[in-house]
Parts: sequence; C-alpha cells; structure tokens
Amino acid sequence: MQPRNVPTFAELIKDCHRSAVHLEMRDIYGVASEAEDFAEWQRLGTISAASVQRRQPWLDLVGETVRRGVVMRRARIVSVPVSEYIRYEHAGTYLNVQAGERVRWLPRRDAATLALPGADFWLFDDQLIRFGHFTGDGASAGHELTSDPDVVKLCNTAFEAVWERGVPHEGFTL
Repeated sequence: MQPRNVPTFAELIKDCHRSAVHLEMRDIYGVASEAEDFAEWQRLGTISAASVQRRQPWLDLVGETVRRGVVMRRARIVSVPVSEYIRYEHAGTYLNVQAGERVRWLPRRDAATLALPGADFWLFDDQLIRFGHFTGDGASAGHELTSDPDVVKLCNTAFEAVWERGVPHEGFTL
C-alpha cells in the first residue's frame, strides 16, 4: 500500500487482537512531533511533567490496548555508546513500561549475526506489517503496509531473535 493510503497507527491498533510488536533500529529519529520534547530533555536532562503530558495520548492508547488483551512489545537495536537521542528515549521509556508496553534493548554488536529487514516496523497479530521509512537525518518519510506472508515471516523471525537477545528495559544501562 502506498504511504498516503496507510491508516494511522491508532486505526491499526484498534483492529489488533493479540499482539503488536515494534522493532526500532535507528540511533536517531528526527520526528517533528518529538522535537519539543527532545529539546526540553536536552536542556533539563530529565523527562518533565510537561513531557509526560505531551506523551499522554500515546500512553493512554497503550494502556487501552493492553487492557483489551493485546501484548505490546518493543525492541530497540542501538549502537553503544548510545547517541544522545537514544539517551532521551531511554530516559522516557519507563512511561511506556508503566503503560503496559514491554521493552527490550539490544546493543548493535549483538545483532550483527541476525537477518533483519531494512526498515523499522510494527507487526500486528502476526499478519500485517507497517514499515516506517525515515530520511537520513531521521525525519519520517512515510509508512507502508504489507501482509505478504514471506515478509511477515521475515519480520516476525527478526523481531523474536532481537527480543530473545535483548535486555529488558529495567536491566539496560547506558
């Protein structure tokens, strides 16, 4: 499906019944919706109450989804030492965990022998992939959907391999 026709994440997650897994493989994201939050974290060195408030719609969506019985897992492959952006992500991940998301981190060196897709993705109910495409500086370049069984298998296998090797958020230190 072409990027302009891809439903929003909120629309996709509402049709999800069992699992939603997300693999992130970049060391920096330059997504416009996070710019204010990231700049504030850089100034303060902590996640502020205002930051929590800005994230509330996502946290509410995660909580509602998990309460419906959907298991939400996120795995992040990161270079070590980590980028400043990953430090920011790590600082706020406790909120995702509190909302019900399970999160693991995998140092890039430990992912070297894994077969991975070329883009970040969400996999819904082991049936539908939503690829996230990004520019070189991390800005969003749109999304793409596929339910091709071979692509779903590749992404599922990749995610589970990263998940197995990954370190739970609570145990991952920078």
